[in-house]
Amino acid sequence: QLVESGGGLVQAGNSLRLSCAASSLTFSAYTMSWFRQAPGKDREFVGGISWKDDSTTYADSVKGRFTISRDNRKSTVYLQMNGLKPEDTAVYYCAARLSIVVVPATGGNLYWGQGTQVTVSS
Repeated sequence: QLVESGGGLVQAGNSLRLSCAASSLTFSAYTMSWFRQAPGKDREFVGGISWKDDSTTYADSVKGRFTISRDNRKSTVYLQMNGLKPEDTAVYYCAARLSIVVVPATGGNLYWGQGTQVTVSS
């Protein structure tokens, strides 16, 4: 089970940190990713972090603004979002994949959280 938290309403330029707490899986063996889905759009990859070496991969749209980290002791992955823009408004989902590398895709064998809403006002 994955449970996201930390979403909310913020003004453009501000920051938010999302958390995703995992249970009932061996968290340290999963590559963790964040995705987002805006109204009327497909779910898209935001970024991910490998379990093997904590290497990260980001979508071009968030590179340099968002940072993903994980704490295996707490079975939690974080998404630090700085410099938020109105186009970052979406429901944000975390996902766990049994993979060494980050796979920037929604398909395949993934565990999903329920999502948390992020709204950025201009």
